[in-house]
Amino acid sequence: MLPTVMTAKSSLIAAITALSIAAVPATPALAWGEREQGFVAGVATAVIIDEILKQNRKAREFRRAPEVVYVERPTHTTTSIYRTPAAVAFSNYSAAERKAIQRSLRAYGYYRGGIDGAFGPGTYNAIVAYARDEGASASLSSTSGAYAVYDGLIF
Repeated sequence: MLPTVMTAKSSLIAAITALSIAAVPATPALAWGEREQGFVAGVATAVIIDEILKQNRKAREFRRAPEVVYVERPTHTTTSIYRTPAAVAFSNYSAAERKAIQRSLRAYGYYRGGIDGAFGPGTYNAIVAYARDEGASASLSSTSGAYAVYDGLIF
C-alpha cells in the first residue's frame, strides 16, 4: 500500500474505534465504580494507540524497503553517474562529511556499502532513492539542489 493510503486507513480505523466506544450505551458502565470505568477506558486507549503505532511501523517499513534503481538511457548517449550533479556536489564535501552522508543513508536503510566516502553506484542509488522518497528527486538535477539534499543528511 502507498503511505498515504496507509495513513488514511489508520485514521479511519482510529475514527471507527473511537465512534464504537462512544456509541456503547453508558448505562451499564454507570453501574461500575470509577476504577472499573477507568480500567475499561485505559484498555480501549491502549488498543487504539497500539493499532496506530502498528500502522506507522508498517508505513515506515514500506518507505524503507530496499529497491534497485534502474535508469533507462537512450542507446546513443551514455551518461556516467560520476558526471551527474549529485556526484559533483558529493565530491566537494570533505572526506568526513562524505562519510557522514553515507552513514545517514545507511541509518535510513538506503545504503548498504562500506563507509568509505567514495561516490559510486551504491551511493548514487541510495541518494536517488532517498531523494525520491523525500520528494526531492528534482533537486538532484542541479548541483545546488544536490547540496540541499546532502546538507539535510549531514545536519
